[in-house]
Amino acid sequence: MRHSYGSLVFWASVALILVAASNAGAGSRSGYSQTTNAVHSTLPPSQDKAPPATPGSSDYVGADTCKACHEDIYNQWEKTPHWKTLNDTRGGPSKQGCEGCHGPGAAHVAGGGDKTKIFIFKEHTAKEIDERCLTCHASGTEHMNAINSEHAKSDVSCISCHSPHHAQTREFLLVKAQPELCYSCHLQQKPQFSMPFHHRVNEGLVQCSDCHNPHGTVGAKQVRASAAQDAVCFTCHADKRGPFVFEHEPVKVEGCQSCHTPHGSPNAHMLKMSNVNLLCLSCHTTSFANAPGAPSFHNQAAQYQACTLCHSQIHGSNVDHTFFK
Repeated sequence: MRHSYGSLVFWASVALILVAASNAGAGSRSGYSQTTNAVHSTLPPSQDKAPPATPGSSDYVGADTCKACHEDIYNQWEKTPHWKTLNDTRGGPSKQGCEGCHGPGAAHVAGGGDKTKIFIFKEHTAKEIDERCLTCHASGTEHMNAINSEHAKSDVSCISCHSPHHAQTREFLLVKAQPELCYSCHLQQKPQFSMPFHHRVNEGLVQCSDCHNPHGTVGAKQVRASAAQDAVCFTCHADKRGPFVFEHEPVKVEGCQSCHTPHGSPNAHMLKMSNVNLLCLSCHTTSFANAPGAPSFHNQAAQYQACTLCHSQIHGSNVDHTFFK
C-alpha cells in the first residue's frame, strides 16, 4: 500500500507540472498574437492591403479577336516590326500582339467594345504613354535617358513622332520622314538649313538624329557624343579629333560651336563671323583671360587679313604651339 501511495503522489505531481506548463504556453501565444495584431494594425493602409491582382491568361483574347473588329488597323500593324511580338512565347500573352500595347482585351470585348476597359493611347497623358512604350523599349543606349529628355519634359510623347499603326516610314515607324517631322516643332531651325553654308539635311545626306538623340542625352540640346565620348562633330570630322600635342583649348572646353554655327551660316565653314580675324580676336586680345593677343606688327588691313593664312592648323597641331603647321 505504501508503494502504491507513493506512485500516486509522484504521478499527481507530474500532472500538475504539465498543466502549469500548458497554461504558461497558452498565455505566451496569446501575448504574441496580441502583439502581432497590434503591430499589424499600425501599418500604413498601403501596406495593410493585398497587392492588386495582375491580369491572368484568361483576360487576353489574342490578336485575331482584335482583327475581327479592327481589320484595317490590323492589316497596317502586321506590316510593322511590332508584328514579331506574336512569335514571342517567352513573355506570354501580355507581350504579344495588340494586347502587348493596349493591355488585356477580354473585358473590352465583353463590354461590346467599351473603350474604358482597354488602354487607348490618345486618351492618356504623355507620361503614361511613355511609360507604356518603355516597358519594352527601355533597354539599349537610345532610350536610357528617355524619361529625362527635353521631349518628355515638354509633354511630347512617343506617339507624337511614332505611329505603330499608320507610320509613313518603314524605319522607326515615324509619322513623317525627317527632317519634316522635326520641322513641325522646330521652326526656328528650318531656315538655318537654307543658309549658303549648311549641313546638308534638306538634301538628305545628314539627318537631325545623326547629331541629336530625340530620346534624350546627358548633354545639352540632346546632342549625341561620339564613340570616344567627344563632340558628335568628330563622328564625321575625324581629322579634327586629335589628340594633339598642342590643343586649341576652346575645342576641348567649349566645343566646335565656339567658332561654328552647327546648322547653317552665311559665312564660309559655317563660322559665326564673316571676318576670320574678328572671330579670332573675340578671344585673342590682351584683355581676354590668358589667350595671347595679336602681335603689334600684324597689319590686318593688308598682309594679315586672315589669321588662318598662317595659323592653318587651328584645330590642333603636333609640331607647333602657334598652329603654324
